[in-house]
Amino acid sequence: MNALKCTVRAGCRNRHATDAGRRRSAGGIRAVSLLFLTVGAVLFAAGEAEVRAAAPSPQRAAAAAPDYGIRAIRYATVPGFPLEGLMMGAPKDARIDIAMVVWLVEGGGRAVLFDSGFHRERWFKDFDVKDFLRPDEAVALAGVPAGRITDVVISHAHWDHLGGVDLFPQAQVWIQKQEYAYYTGDAWQPEGHHGGIDPEDVAVLLRLNTEGRLHLVDGDDVEILPGLRVYTGARHTFASQYLRVATAAGPFVLASDNCYLDRNLAEGVASATFSDADVPANLAAQKRMIRLAGSPDHVIPGHDPLQFERFPSEGRIAKIH
Repeated sequence: MNALKCTVRAGCRNRHATDAGRRRSAGGIRAVSLLFLTVGAVLFAAGEAEVRAAAPSPQRAAAAAPDYGIRAIRYATVPGFPLEGLMMGAPKDARIDIAMVVWLVEGGGRAVLFDSGFHRERWFKDFDVKDFLRPDEAVALAGVPAGRITDVVISHAHWDHLGGVDLFPQAQVWIQKQEYAYYTGDAWQPEGHHGGIDPEDVAVLLRLNTEGRLHLVDGDDVEILPGLRVYTGARHTFASQYLRVATAAGPFVLASDNCYLDRNLAEGVASATFSDADVPANLAAQKRMIRLAGSPDHVIPGHDPLQFERFPSEGRIAKIH
């Protein structure tokens, strides 16, 4: 959710749609070249063919994997965030209370977190964070203490998704290989881009790697655990990923920041991207999420408070399945 940072400090690069939207005039958005649109169309077609050829059908996935339970856990809120920071072209005076969320996926003897939240003090100085409960304590409200989390799947390296990974001491951690390589290397060179990346989080990644707890996922459409597959192509960060979860009710896709809100899907509006050139690929990825889930109702955007209204909820926890 790097655009949050962009609303505070000018000069950050594509950390959220606010960042992209502030530097990109309406005319500039329309000026995305035909070349990029053509590339997006090619990516869309390739993704569609790949899903048909490589992705398991919902029936086969459900048969081969546990019937996972999925719960969304809201550990904080950022109130009054500009909607134009999440949706290009939104009215400038529109605001939304952003849900800060991690997702707990349980089944087959595993307790898997998708994303880990944050807890480092510097971010409280930059943002008006309300109703904060440290992510490990929020997860414990779901009956799973931090030491019982077996795996943490990181969608991308922004502070509010990676920053709590050190709170789960027994977990194996999964991140895209290119995401790890870029943000532990080239991102910090003169021509690199590390907006929204916390150096302390990078240090934790390096330590996890030396401890043998870090798994580097190499590319798109990879089953990391039975019934849990990760996909790339949305380019929210250098190599962000999203998660497809097999259940008896059919698959669900946890999008994280690759899609912020239900409205992004319904209105065909991109999430913030690593570069302007990645916008068509992000839009293609959102359409792919719907195909992978079988329905837009089974796609769970990253910061939408509606997930706590669409599904049965109690306190901070929504039961998605």
